[in-house]
Amino acid sequence: QVQLVESGGGLVQAGGSLRLSCAVSGVIFSNFVMGWYRQAPGKQREWVAHITSAGTTNYVSSVKGRFTISRDNAKNTVYLQMNSLKPEDTAVYYCNYLLGLTPIGKWGQGTQVTVSS
Repeated sequence: QVQLVESGGGLVQAGGSLRLSCAVSGVIFSNFVMGWYRQAPGKQREWVAHITSAGTTNYVSSVKGRFTISRDNAKNTVYLQMNSLKPEDTAVYYCNYLLGLTPIGKWGQGTQVTVSS
């Protein structure tokens, strides 16, 4: 059974940093592109970043230069380092594994990130 367990969220002031982690089990982690997504109150879930098995990364324009996605295939974990946080980054953050660019796993519980102004 596939499990996606996100952690590392919290309350931070604007300009601060957080590092999110997502532990993955039940799939051959190294085979998959991994992505981070977020859902703000009243909005649809949106893609934030993804990283291929080889380490190639891509980001939504609103987080480029501030967020960094990385992965540790030995630990079956994907990370999202978030710097220079803004109030508009407030959301529940989720990870997932992708087929092509489509998330295919069952969504986990996510981790709440709240950025105060």
